[in-house]
Amino acid sequence: MPPLKALLAFEAASRHGSFSRAADELGVTPSAISHHIQKLEDFLGVPVFSRHAGRAVLTSAGRAYASEIERAFGTIVGATRLVAPQSQRDHLFIASGPSFAAKWLQPRIGEFIEQHPEIGIRLSTMSDLRDLETIRFDLAIAYGCPPSGKGRQAEPLLAERLRPLCSPRLIEQAQLREPADLCRATLIHSSNALTWTDYLRQVIGTSIKARHELWFDRSTMAIDAAVDGLGVVLESELLAADELKKGTLVAPFDHPEFEVETVSYYLVRSAEAKGRGHVAAFEAWLRTKIATANLRAPVT
Repeated sequence: MPPLKALLAFEAASRHGSFSRAADELGVTPSAISHHIQKLEDFLGVPVFSRHAGRAVLTSAGRAYASEIERAFGTIVGATRLVAPQSQRDHLFIASGPSFAAKWLQPRIGEFIEQHPEIGIRLSTMSDLRDLETIRFDLAIAYGCPPSGKGRQAEPLLAERLRPLCSPRLIEQAQLREPADLCRATLIHSSNALTWTDYLRQVIGTSIKARHELWFDRSTMAIDAAVDGLGVVLESELLAADELKKGTLVAPFDHPEFEVETVSYYLVRSAEAKGRGHVAAFEAWLRTKIATANLRAPVT
């Protein structure tokens, strides 16, 4: 058996896609995570992460190992539920995509805690919809419609409005007056419901060859890159709300005809969530916050 602490560090780092976030979850330092993963790599005899430019990315062996470890941890979680279902009855397990958790949910969740101090919150992030098969959750805020199964219930939660966003100075530098002018800019891609190609075909009926392209696997990173003036990002006001409020990001084409709305977020209830008062309280609070933020909740 490999060292258990090394497995815990690897599982958290692969799930979060980040050593620092894994360290926050486990209550250790990023260097401790790196040390544990090095021990695991020494044990396995193969690298599970490739390290370059300050980032750590799973290798092909790491991806295969992470998939199996997630299943194994899922089995442990399931066994624990069977034996001790009431061991954490005062806790509410919330799962969310990393960008929504970091940019929207985490800054607001303190309000719920103040209103319900008797409820302990455990907030975890999921890399994709397959994580719903292995992680423990009462409610999950999923990006994209999750598959049914295991007694889960899913329904549309909110729609997001996507449009080009960039730093104010980039508008003048690239002389952005209309979407066709994006050919003079760097297009920043992130993992969201709409690609630049699909967006441009919808709003101007054709594609554009950009000056440069930059790709990120997290919306948070893409938004930060746009704030730094690296290019134009196609993002939603939902995740970029703080930057839009501060003025560090603006819409170069600020007109409704250049917005595209899509239902992207779904609320998922686990089979164990049925009838739990904590779940109902959080869901009511969440829907109120969505309405207060003037976000559109689809009619189910």
